[in-house]
Amino acid sequence: MLALVVSHLLVALALPWVAARNTRAAFTVAALPPAAALVWTLGHAGAVLGGQEIVESLAWAPRLGLEITFRLDPLALLMTVLVSGIGVLVLLYCPGYFGPGSADGRRSAPLLLAFAGVMLGLVLADDLLLVYVFWELTTICSFLLVGQSGISREQRRSAMQALVVTIFGGLVMLLGFVVLGEAAGTYRISELVADPPGGGAMAAAAVLILIGAFTKSAQLPFHNWLPAAMVAPTPVSAYLHAASMVKAGVFLVARLTPVFAGVVAWPVLTAVFGLLTMIVAGWRALHEYDLKILLAYGTVSQLGFVMVLVGAGTHTGAVAGTAMLLAHGLFKSALFLVVGIVDHEAGSRDIRELSGLGRRLPWLVVIAVPAAASMAGLPPTLGFLGKEAAFEVFLHGGAGQAAIAAGLVLGSVFTVGYSARLLWGAFANKPGIPATAAHAPGAGLLLPAAVPALAGVVLGVVYPAVDELSAAYAAVFEAGTDPYHLALWHGLNLALLCSLIALAGGLVVHAARTPITRVRGRLVNPLNAQRAYERSMALLERVAVGVTGRVQAGSLPTYLGIILLTVLAVSGTALLTRSTPIEQFRAWDRILQVPLAIAILIAVAGVVRARRRLTAVLLVGVIGYGIGGIFIIDGAPDLALTQFLVETLTLVAFVFVLRRLPVRFTQSDPAPGLRWVKMLIAVGGGVFMAFASMIFSSARQTPSGVSEQYIARAEQGAGATNVVNAIIVDFRAFDTIGEISVLAVAATGVASLILTSRHERRRRRGSLPITERSAADESAAPGNAGAAGPIRPGTGEDPQGRDPRQEEVRE
Repeated sequence: MLALVVSHLLVALALPWVAARNTRAAFTVAALPPAAALVWTLGHAGAVLGGQEIVESLAWAPRLGLEITFRLDPLALLMTVLVSGIGVLVLLYCPGYFGPGSADGRRSAPLLLAFAGVMLGLVLADDLLLVYVFWELTTICSFLLVGQSGISREQRRSAMQALVVTIFGGLVMLLGFVVLGEAAGTYRISELVADPPGGGAMAAAAVLILIGAFTKSAQLPFHNWLPAAMVAPTPVSAYLHAASMVKAGVFLVARLTPVFAGVVAWPVLTAVFGLLTMIVAGWRALHEYDLKILLAYGTVSQLGFVMVLVGAGTHTGAVAGTAMLLAHGLFKSALFLVVGIVDHEAGSRDIRELSGLGRRLPWLVVIAVPAAASMAGLPPTLGFLGKEAAFEVFLHGGAGQAAIAAGLVLGSVFTVGYSARLLWGAFANKPGIPATAAHAPGAGLLLPAAVPALAGVVLGVVYPAVDELSAAYAAVFEAGTDPYHLALWHGLNLALLCSLIALAGGLVVHAARTPITRVRGRLVNPLNAQRAYERSMALLERVAVGVTGRVQAGSLPTYLGIILLTVLAVSGTALLTRSTPIEQFRAWDRILQVPLAIAILIAVAGVVRARRRLTAVLLVGVIGYGIGGIFIIDGAPDLALTQFLVETLTLVAFVFVLRRLPVRFTQSDPAPGLRWVKMLIAVGGGVFMAFASMIFSSARQTPSGVSEQYIARAEQGAGATNVVNAIIVDFRAFDTIGEISVLAVAATGVASLILTSRHERRRRRGSLPITERSAADESAAPGNAGAAGPIRPGTGEDPQGRDPRQEEVRE
């Protein structure tokens, strides 16, 4: 599994070179790693469905408990089929959509493959921290794919909105992961499912994790980034926003529902926000004219539907959720590809401009109809099986369950309505609109769209295969005496009645689309997610400007005071609330520490009272040298040497600066109140650092496992008897190289500034050589009077016999 993930990323690194030469070849090569992942996954499907999980683990830092662990179980199997299978189809679709030499095509090939790799890692990861790493990598890939070249303002704004919303949710989710992992004592998902932790921290972790899942899966109120992201090319939308990325939040909820089954907030929040998302987004989709935006709101609506099911925490809910998860990936990817073909061949996605495409593109209709039927939940499609199971989840409970079932029926009415609107808008003959001219699409565009549309029907007919997959995932929940199974016919029951109501209601809504749209236009809309996002960002910018203007005042004491207050407010509070005492407190370890400490304290008092700048600098140096002496006494001569060098260089730098400053401090004494505030902050900061140092130094009585390994391997592995040197030079060589690189970059910047300043001074003084003069100076020809007379061509000398090159040497 690790090899499959890495292969995606390695091939993606080589694809820009291939894409620059042949775009079609680049997409063909890009389809190979997902195809290999799909074949490997299907090869292990029998064992996984039989109850055997495939686990791979790579110990990264075993002493710290850090491992890269992947696990293929029934849920990961389902998601891998979607991620890799739809990925192959989209990549094969791209050459016909982008065309040869397309800049978007050259850019999208490596990014789509990289996204497929990180999404594969996300669904296979069995560690919460590893999930978070891949989670954020999908966000970065999505940002680059939505933004594309970033030429248009709309692309930049949509990509930034998707990035901000999903990054915010990811950070909140990470906090939830930490709370969950620390409460359970493990970050392994399989161990959390086997033995879910308890306690009050679980409710907080559940809410934090759901926020992250809601942002990624575009649930209310974070949903509007998904329709805005439709500025991306249609293949990108088909893959990211139908089959993979937006599924990540739903997948995470399905993965962790067994862990949070006992937390009341989990099913309540998923049901409430999922239902609101399904209904609101479905209502919006009924009134959209852009086919792609219609599908985007339909995606948001369906994600809310699936969120309700996978968060229910029941056996039937798990069966229905996995069936709908698979069905949605198939029919929505097919419909996005169909809309891409319509746009590519007819030049428009606006249903007010399209008419008669059904006759001109009959094969496209054959593909779109079964996909839309599965979205609407018509038999014998997989979407019908999932919707029947969904109604069954909530039809036999109390009032709350009945309310959820009613909400699902209403949302399904809207789903049927916008499914009919999609087919009518794309292919119907519309009175008063001339027939739309369109080219016949090639097999390279039709076949990738036909495969998922056909699969949605085939899997509905051969439903035992899907039922086996769904039941394998649902096995973690209590099934009862008569567990639910997917089937095309369960008899005349309430679930079938709900399906009939949804179908009839959806057709009525579509038939009455004109008066309904007219009524919607007259309704007051006080809540608008896009407007709320824009105002929130504007408010954040105003607050940031205001805070920066007041805090960044150019005062070093102010900056230090803010830092110390922040430390006292955050870390100081934690220090005060600790209950464990300081262990083995001693006044000193060696008697020589006492005179050095007294000298340092005297120097500190002198710095506070000093009125001459040089005196204050020298006393600060005494403090630094005193600390270096303590290092020597404690057996750290290397640290002492570093301290002495730093203090010496600092003193030299201060002396150079003091040459241009007054001898005495010229600033007037602050007001008494302000002086006391500064004193309190300084004393508080010093007391905190003193106690923190004692607590941290007494926290560990024996070396950690990592420290023991350093000590054991220093002489044999690095040939060093000084462990600190071995760590810096050998064990943490990359860290040292990084520090050296930072210093080199800083030195380069300083040197550039000095050289630039020198260049500007010479230019203003007119002492540059002829080759570096400005164009105006070089244009001074014989006969043109200048400040010092004309320059004789070819000599570089002026009439007075002065050579500017010699002036440069003297300068």
